[in-house]
Amino acid sequence: MWREGLLVLADGSVFEGEVLDAAPGAWAAGPASGEVVFNTVMAGYQEVITDPSYAGQVVAFTYPHIGNYGAAPYDDESRRPFCRGIVVRELTLQPSNWRAAESLATFLARHGVPAIAGVDTRRLTRQIREAGAMPGAFGPVDGGEGSSGEAALLEAARAELPTDGRDLVSEVTCSSSYTYGDGPLRVVAYDLGIKRNILRNLGAVATVTVVPASTTAAEALDLAPDGVFLSNGPGDPAALPGVTSCVRELLGKVPVFGICLGHQLMAQALGASTYKLAFGHHGGNHPVKRVASGKVEITSQNHNYAVEPGTFDDKVEITHVNLNDGVIEGFTAAAVPAFSVQYHPEAGPGPHDARYLFGEFADLMRRA
Repeated sequence: MWREGLLVLADGSVFEGEVLDAAPGAWAAGPASGEVVFNTVMAGYQEVITDPSYAGQVVAFTYPHIGNYGAAPYDDESRRPFCRGIVVRELTLQPSNWRAAESLATFLARHGVPAIAGVDTRRLTRQIREAGAMPGAFGPVDGGEGSSGEAALLEAARAELPTDGRDLVSEVTCSSSYTYGDGPLRVVAYDLGIKRNILRNLGAVATVTVVPASTTAAEALDLAPDGVFLSNGPGDPAALPGVTSCVRELLGKVPVFGICLGHQLMAQALGASTYKLAFGHHGGNHPVKRVASGKVEITSQNHNYAVEPGTFDDKVEITHVNLNDGVIEGFTAAAVPAFSVQYHPEAGPGPHDARYLFGEFADLMRRA
């Protein structure tokens, strides 16, 4: 099941490990590659792996034991994983949990997600923190089928494009609209990589029509929504000018709520710029201050880009700030009924401190 393997970053850093060889021909197509980022969650690995926001990326887990409680269908955040692979210190093969339907290794093999274990993830995390997120590649190096040498893995890593300037939303958005929930309000949700736990929270207060990212503002308004939701998603918001223009048309005509990528796109629609963080925010314990009350919320986060302070054309009120590095974590528009947050109030995975925001969206729609 395991073969000797290597992970090689684009800067030449090499990490030894063992790759999962779950099925014949698993590595016939060559090594796994993508932009390598790290996530600090201790639990919720299945939600992380199935979060479409990781499209184009290899996820390294800092917690040393991953897979302890197996995998369960309810914990999937999307129809399949979109990440390019995972990196762990130790992958548990025999889970212990009454909810588990299968081991994480079996889950990864079933979905064709490459994995490498036995990696010194502490050294890998330090490297990414110091040098920034960068492309990497991993695969078997034992001389068997699909085996690559260190030089070939380095070449694959350097050939891999970073997420800058790439439209990854088109890879994860739905192909046609569908309905979720049965709440009394009506919401149009743009699927930029939407997570199921977001839909569960929205569906408790509204009947949600989920639409592809290419849906025009006119098409969304034709559905007569009480509000529009902009979801999380992968990649660079600056690579989505069409969606930004659509959001600009929607603002002022209907209440709008954005999360993560939706937050960044709303900011762009209001004239702000975005920039790429050195290694992003990926974890379930980021402290965020709610400016109005001074209350600190512990939040779940997964983003590589952020809103540049002081670049808004229109007046906005900054509502939330990251206490680790000062990143803008939330704002509300002054002239139109719209607000957004950079983090994940649906908490999939993560704490529930910010779930009140779904109630605030419902209140905003009722008042409009």
